[in-house]
Amino acid sequence: MLLTHSYWPDQSPPQRRWSSFVREFQAAGWRVDVVTPVSHFPNGKRTERRADAGYPWGHQRGEHGERIRRVPYLRHAQTRVGRFVDNLYTAVLSVPAAMMQRRPEVVVVTAPSLPILAAGHVVAKIFRVPLVVEMRDAWPDLARDARLVQGQVKSLAEKAVEFVQNKANLVVTVTEGFAKTLLERGVAVVATVPNGLDLRSVPLLPAPVVDKEQLDVLYLGNHGESQRLELMVQAAAKVGSRMHLHMVGYGVAKPGLIQLAREIGAPVTFHPPVKREAVLEAYKLADSCIVSLRDDWKSFETTIPSKTYEVLAVGRHVTAVVRGEAARIISDSDAGDVVPSTVEAIAQLWNDLADDRSRLDVGSRGRDWVEDHAEIRASAKHYMELIDELLARSSGDR
Repeated sequence: MLLTHSYWPDQSPPQRRWSSFVREFQAAGWRVDVVTPVSHFPNGKRTERRADAGYPWGHQRGEHGERIRRVPYLRHAQTRVGRFVDNLYTAVLSVPAAMMQRRPEVVVVTAPSLPILAAGHVVAKIFRVPLVVEMRDAWPDLARDARLVQGQVKSLAEKAVEFVQNKANLVVTVTEGFAKTLLERGVAVVATVPNGLDLRSVPLLPAPVVDKEQLDVLYLGNHGESQRLELMVQAAAKVGSRMHLHMVGYGVAKPGLIQLAREIGAPVTFHPPVKREAVLEAYKLADSCIVSLRDDWKSFETTIPSKTYEVLAVGRHVTAVVRGEAARIISDSDAGDVVPSTVEAIAQLWNDLADDRSRLDVGSRGRDWVEDHAEIRASAKHYMELIDELLARSSGDR
């Protein structure tokens, strides 16, 4: 049984990861039940047709034969408080929804929706089955860096996350660095299953043309505080008319970014979120793609932006404003440039790329790295092996 705050037909990081895993699990003969809210990502309201988004308390068959039980949600604004209240509401209702499903052999719950972690713990206790807690972000470290909550409340939130991590039979991280951090804190059983990509679904695109006057740079993803995208807008303004920055997606920081671009006359076009076919079209038109995380949050040293693997796989040059594990991936793949998180460094890179467009042709180097290190079928197989081992241990303990 999987408990998650976002699933098909959403286009979100947990959806991309778990739709791929569920496909492989089901193909291997496993039966998967998913407990998740009615689809309302990313705008806090239902945007899909009802037959796909689902009905409150209703039952659906997923794309891969999995059984999906939907819980109600709260319409909310794109704010921290709005998202948290909605996550808390859907997490509480996920417990009775899970009771409407068949008894599982193992419960998997995936963060970063923090309230769903508690729901997963409760459901596993009720069914008396092992619990797998998946930390796709470095919580609670990220909460401390972002100052999401303050004072004693902050302490209680951190303790709640650490309580569930310590009570889990297995904690899964997506980076080796955060796995090491958890082990050092005393979490008993930790394993890493990185994010990945099904290369069968993503083509290798032709290299950008050499004889083009304007450098087109693409950012596709969340427009939030974590990415510090104001640096990209300011760098684009510094480069000027020889480039154009396309920013695709949504997020709490987007209105401020639009205002900033207008005030400084930056060559930026803001686009709404797009789906699969349009994503590929955006990549085709791009010369370089941005992967960015702010450098003043220590937790991001062990965080890899979810779009990294997709950008590598399509064969686009990466403008990487990251550090830690994410920076090492770009360097190891030799598919882009890692630059400091400053307007001057970013602008200098884009000027250099505009001067020498041959640097934009990274060939299949990024895709080859993904095939060797982050192919989703290998990750799914590893995940199943970990769960099999967990069930064998649990059986032996009884």
